[in-house]
Amino acid sequence: MPAPPDPGLLAGGAGGPRALRPLLDVVLAALADGAAARGGPLPPGGPDAVARRVAALGPFLPEQGVGGEAALREQIEALAEGAADPADPHCVAHLHCPPLALAAAADLAASALNPSLDSWDQAPAASVLEERLTRELAALVHPRGPAPDALVTTGGTESNLLGALLAREAHGIRLTVICGANAHHSVHRATWLLGLPEPVVLPTPRGVLDAAGVRAALAGLPADSPALVVATAGTTDTGAVDPLVPLADAVADRRATGRPTALHVDAAYGGPLLFSDALAARLAGLDRADTVALDLHKLGWQPAAAGLLTVPDAATLRPLDHSADYLNAEDDTAAGLPDLLGRSLRTTRRPDVLKIAVTLRALGRAGLGALVDATCAAAEELADLVAAEPCLRLHARPTISTVLFRPTGADDPQVAAIRRRLLADGRAVLGRATAHDPADPEGPPVLWLKATLLNPHAQASDLAALVKLVLDHAHHGEVPAHDRR
Repeated sequence: MPAPPDPGLLAGGAGGPRALRPLLDVVLAALADGAAARGGPLPPGGPDAVARRVAALGPFLPEQGVGGEAALREQIEALAEGAADPADPHCVAHLHCPPLALAAAADLAASALNPSLDSWDQAPAASVLEERLTRELAALVHPRGPAPDALVTTGGTESNLLGALLAREAHGIRLTVICGANAHHSVHRATWLLGLPEPVVLPTPRGVLDAAGVRAALAGLPADSPALVVATAGTTDTGAVDPLVPLADAVADRRATGRPTALHVDAAYGGPLLFSDALAARLAGLDRADTVALDLHKLGWQPAAAGLLTVPDAATLRPLDHSADYLNAEDDTAAGLPDLLGRSLRTTRRPDVLKIAVTLRALGRAGLGALVDATCAAAEELADLVAAEPCLRLHARPTISTVLFRPTGADDPQVAAIRRRLLADGRAVLGRATAHDPADPEGPPVLWLKATLLNPHAQASDLAALVKLVLDHAHHGEVPAHDRR
C-alpha cells in the first residue's frame, strides 16, 4: 500500500500536480459522503446541530497533526454535511449560485499557481488575461464607450464603493448620492466609508425608483452641488430593475446645465441578462451609466468572488493610480513592466479572472445566455405554480429570477415561522423579503417568502415539490390556508 502523501508538499512547481492528484480523490470522496449524509439543501437541526458536528472534529491545532488525508477527509466531509448547497433546487434563499464544475476546476489551478495581481512579476500571464477579459466584458456593457474597461472586484459591495469613489474623485467631496429605498445596503456603507453625506433616499413603494422623483431630488440640490444617482438593475429583495432610460435622461439633463451629475448602476444581479438575446432589453439604458457593478458569482455560476466594475472609458479609472516603489517603480514602468496597482483597491489579489475566462471561452455568450434563459424560465414557472395555488399569494411576476410569495391569510410572524421550520428540517432554504403589497402600495410593507432561482437545471418537479413543502409547513403552523385572495 503506497504511503500517504506528505501534507507539506507544495501545490505549484513541476511536482505540484503529483502532490495534488491523490488529495483530489480524497476531497471528491469527502464531498460526496458529506452531501449524502446531509441528504438535502441544508443540514437539519439548526445551528446547534451543526455546531456539535463541527466540534466533534476536535482541536484544529493539535500538538501532533493527523496527516493530510485525514484532515481533508474529516473536515471537508463535515463542511459538506453542514453546507447550504446552492446546487440543490430547493436552496433558493439568496443570490448564492451553484458554480459550474468547469469554473471550480479553473479555480483550483488559480489556487495552485497562486499568482498575485499586484505586480507583473507575480502574475505575468494572469495580468494579460485580466486586461483582455475585462475589456471584452466592459464592451458588452458599454458598446458605445470610447475605451471600455473593468476592474475585477470581490462583488457588488466593492463595486458600489468604487463607483462612489470615482464619482467623488471626479466631482468633489460635496457629492450628494441619490438612491432608492430599494438600493443595496452597500450604497449607504460606501458613503460612510468615503466621508460623504448620508444618501438622499427616495421611497420606492412600487419597488423601483421613480424618475420624476429623481428629477425633483436633483432639482432640489444647490446649483453647485455635484450628484451621483445610484440605480439598481436587480434588487436584492425582488429582483426589480429601475427604469434606466428615464433615469439616464434625468442625469443627462442636469449634466447639460453644467451641473456635475453621474449615474452608477448596481447591476450585480441583473447584469448577466446581457448574455441573453431574449432578455438583454430589460437592461435598456445600462450602457449610459458612468459606472456599472456586475457580479458573475450570482447569475454567472462562478465560485465567489467574481465581481466587476465596468466603465465606458478607461480614463475614468485614473484616480485609482497608486505608486509603491517595490511594486511599480517608475523606471520599471518606463521600461515596459505593466503597472497593476491602479487595477484595484486591494494589494494582494488572486486571479479570479481565470475561472471567468475559462467559462466564457467554453460556453461563449450564447451558452451563457442559454443558462440565463433557463433560469429565468424556471422562475416564471414557479410564479405560475404559485399563482395557480389558491392557498398562496404571488407578489409579482419575476423580472429576473426572484419570486416572492406568502400563504394566503398568513401574518408576518407566521410567514417568518414557516421559513424557520423549513430551515430546521433541512428540506428547503427560502429567503425573506419585506416589500409593499402590490394591492396596497401605499400601505405598510409586509413579509414575503423569497425564492431566488439560480439553478439553470431546476426541473418542474423540483418547483412543484417546493410549493408543496411550503403548503405543508403552512398547514403545520395552522395558517388559515382555506382563506382566498
